[in-house]
Formats: sequence, structure tokens, C-alpha cells
Amino acid sequence: MGKGGMSHSVDDEEVNMAVWLLGVNNLKIQPFKLPPVGPHDVRVRVKAVGICGSDVHYLRTMGCAGYVAKEPLVIGHESAGIIEEVGSDVNHLVVGDKVALEPGVSCWHCNFCKEGRYNLCPDMKFFASAPFHGSLANQIVHPADLCFKLPDNVSLEEGAMCEPLSVAVHACRRANIGPETNVLIMGSGPIGLVTMLVARAFGAPKIVIVDVDDNRLSVAKKLCADEIVKVSTNIQDTAEEVVQINKAMGARVDVTFDCVGFNKTMSTALSATSAGGKVCLVGMGHNEMTIPITPVTAREIDIIGIFRYKNTWPLCLEFLRSGKIDVKPLITHRFGFSQEEVEEAFETSARGGNAIKVMFNL
Repeated sequence: MGKGGMSHSVDDEEVNMAVWLLGVNNLKIQPFKLPPVGPHDVRVRVKAVGICGSDVHYLRTMGCAGYVAKEPLVIGHESAGIIEEVGSDVNHLVVGDKVALEPGVSCWHCNFCKEGRYNLCPDMKFFASAPFHGSLANQIVHPADLCFKLPDNVSLEEGAMCEPLSVAVHACRRANIGPETNVLIMGSGPIGLVTMLVARAFGAPKIVIVDVDDNRLSVAKKLCADEIVKVSTNIQDTAEEVVQINKAMGARVDVTFDCVGFNKTMSTALSATSAGGKVCLVGMGHNEMTIPITPVTAREIDIIGIFRYKNTWPLCLEFLRSGKIDVKPLITHRFGFSQEEVEEAFETSARGGNAIKVMFNL
């Protein structure tokens, strides 16, 4: 994986195709040349790719969270597939293995990598984070140690869901979720819902989820939310809504996950969290926020940031294998790999509504 064009295609009979972001609202299926398979790499035939909010952001604005696509970019980073070729030094995978792909290749030399916090590596090469190409393609070449073999009872679609699930696992680890932690979640979009599932798997006894959308709240309630609270987008309503939230919790709010990242959601999170609690900012809705921070110090609220994840795939796969987490209800729409379906899939994801996770089956 690297910048721009690649060297010769691996398979001469078959032209490897990928979805390229060529400009604002401009996606095209075009040839994608792969690099040769190195001794520690594998070639994967990609079978399932989910659409993330950041993919939609790239499509609408050519950038996300400070990364800007200045040249054509292959999109997609939530993926799973089947091993087609293994490098000479790879001995834990064989051709035919089904794998989930961790999308970030870190340097392994910097202090962050050496400390095990490789998600903070300044030289991270991450799928579809400009200028590095993504995985919405027939085939890709990827380091073997970032390909995790799927248990027999875990599907390729579920394998692709390990990526959003990993964000939630990393957030719950950072916030020390356990059997004595009451959890509040702002936002019941895809990341809010997986955070709820993971918090429950980590043992959280009480989970309240908050959103502006009735449909998403009803999905959250069906999955495992103990209580749901509908709120407005009006920041003037915050004080009244905090009373509602605390009533729904019926106990102290130990940890709040803001899975939206707006002024209002963060202000609500800080007000609703009990003294001595934590607020974990997961969503990145606004690049900058204006929030009432001074009262937070008097109540000793910790604010935690999370960025991507580290060492999460084995746990995600175990949660899926054991049935402790079921992500299948989150996959609401499926599309094939044609120009028309690619455009329709991204429109469906961007519209929201009853779409939670939109998945490509290649």
C-alpha cells in the first residue's frame, strides 16, 4: 500500500478494479495496480466492505479530520476477504483463509509504536486516509500481521464490522468500562450502537442512549439499551434534557461516550456525567467546539480522547465468535460492485434514515 500508482498487477488475466474518489461527489470504478507481495505480505480478495461516515465525508468534501485528498484515492477501510497469495515469510495464514483486515500500517520504530500505542504513530499508513489507498477493491496487498483469521462461525460481513467495533472496544478500554460502570451514550448512529454493544459486553450494568431520531432510538432499545431519551438539536434545551437523562439513568452516570461530537452533545455529556466521572469523546462532528469547561473542574470530570484503536481485532473476533456481541442487525443495506450500486450505496449511507451500516458484497 502506498501513494498514487502501483507497480504491475499481480494477476495478468484479471484487471484489479477499485472504487476511486476522483473529486467531490465523484466515484468511479477504475483499474488499481497492486504492488508485488512482499515476504511479510498477503494478497487478499476483498469480499465485504462497510461504508463509514468518514468515507461519506471524503466524498462530500475531499477530506476528513485534517486529511485532504489532493489526488485520486481508492476509498474504503472496513473490510474482510479471502487470502489468495502469501509472502515467503508468512506462516500463520494460508491461501483460502478468511480474514478481517486492520487498516492501519504503523512504522513500529517511533516511541508511540514502541510503547504499544501504535494508533498514535505519526507515520501511520491508514486505508483511504489520503494519500494512502483504501480497500474497496477486488484485491489488495496488506501486511499479514494485520490480517486476522475469522473463526468458522463468523461471516465475512461480520469480519468487516470488526473495524467500527474496534473503535468501541478502544473507547471502552480507555474509559475502564466494567460491571460497576453506568454508561450514557450520546448518539445512536453506527458508532453509538457498537459502543453500546461493547459497553454491555464489558459488563456495564445500566446503559442509557440519547438521540434526536426515533427510528435509531428504537433500534438501540431493541439491541440492548436499558433506557432511551429523545432530545432536540436546540442547545437551549440542554438543562431540561439533562434532568430527563439523569431520571432515566436512576443512578450516577459514571461514563458518558459522546459518539456525535457537536457542541450540544458534548455540553450535555459534561452536565449529565456525575462528579468524578469521565466523558469520552468518540465522534468528531465539529473540528472545534465551544463547551462549558469551567464547571467540569469543580466536579473532577475527566475528558478522554480516542483515536482509532490498537490491539482490538482478537477481542472483537472473540466477542463475535462467542455470540457475546451480534453485529448482524446493524447491517441494514447491501450492495454489489457496479458503478450504479456504488453510487447508490454512498447515497443511502449519506441519507441516514433507517440505514445503519451499508455493506458492499464484492
